[in-house]
Amino acid sequence: MGSLLLAVIYLIFISLGLPDSLLGSGWPKMQMVFGVPSSYAGYVSMTISFMTIISALLSPRMIRRFHTKWIVISSIALTISGLIGFSFSRQYWMLFVFAIPYGLGAGAIDASVNHYVANNYSGAVMNFLHCFYGIGAVISPYIMSLALKYAGWNEGYRWTSFVQMGILAVVILSLPLWKKNGSYTDEDNRNSAGIRETLKEPGVVLTLIAFFAYCAGEATCFLWTPSYFAATKTGLTDERIASFGSLIFGGLMLGRLISGFISNRIGDKRLIRTGVFVECAGILMLLMPTANYWIAVIGFVVIGTGMGPVYPAIQHMAPTNFGKRYSAAVIGLQMASAYVGSTFMPMVFGHLQQNIGIGIMPVYLIVFAVLNIGMLEMAYSKCRKTNF
Repeated sequence: MGSLLLAVIYLIFISLGLPDSLLGSGWPKMQMVFGVPSSYAGYVSMTISFMTIISALLSPRMIRRFHTKWIVISSIALTISGLIGFSFSRQYWMLFVFAIPYGLGAGAIDASVNHYVANNYSGAVMNFLHCFYGIGAVISPYIMSLALKYAGWNEGYRWTSFVQMGILAVVILSLPLWKKNGSYTDEDNRNSAGIRETLKEPGVVLTLIAFFAYCAGEATCFLWTPSYFAATKTGLTDERIASFGSLIFGGLMLGRLISGFISNRIGDKRLIRTGVFVECAGILMLLMPTANYWIAVIGFVVIGTGMGPVYPAIQHMAPTNFGKRYSAAVIGLQMASAYVGSTFMPMVFGHLQQNIGIGIMPVYLIVFAVLNIGMLEMAYSKCRKTNF
């Protein structure tokens, strides 16, 4: 029963990853259809992320009141409605209307499932879980690429919604598996701390800044990687450019797959430090003065590989660093902070690249990588002083 439930949880994270790379992959063509500047993708992305922040901030209260399975079902249903809405959008403003359910569907499911896994499974499971997120995020650029080739960008969103409907059906069928699995009980959920109390815990705010920095870099790659190739490389078809939206997600998947095998041996902190080092190596590859687009292709895969273990490792450490009483609120706050980075920083980059040039992207990414690891090291220090 436990193994079947874990398989369903992995499938849920495929569902979570599916919508995240569609906008970046489809935007070069969507921009032309809507007749808006390239930077306008940032406003749509910001709206989606803003709704996700609201959902993540509500997640501690939802976790106290509802079982994870009901949060998952309602969240996937919201995402499906957003995807279908995008597929029927004929004017730019319509994207903002359907960005509301699109974003609301992401925050609560992300926080609740991460909380469930962090309290019931090992670090290896957490990394494999986020590897499956990468599978979903890798699949959708190819769905969009096929749609651009044979139908249109609208179909990319519609076809993805059909996949989500299938996953939702599996989750509904799995309801009996969610009975009393794991060591974290409903009573633990009811006794968990609130957001205000949690913010006073040493190290919590520093991890929130770190999450902000991590997702600022990650979301910038999600949204602007295809546009980076479109602007800096020549001789690439629309379909090839759209498919490059999967590079960062492929790297994330690879990094989390590797981490799943080694995390129980080397621990979360070493995983994070190694990951940020690899990420910076990939960023430096983008700075190499060459017209060969394959160097940049490899660079983005390396960046994603380095980023891979950072997110799941920080989430998995929450119960250890702050205790089970605070873990739900910590993870919810981390998710909200992460999506603040996802909301605003791709938009900021959109304006920077419009005025300076998209070649500034590697510098932009390395600033946030350094901020991420710096804040985490400070947080570790405060947690040690508190716990030992």
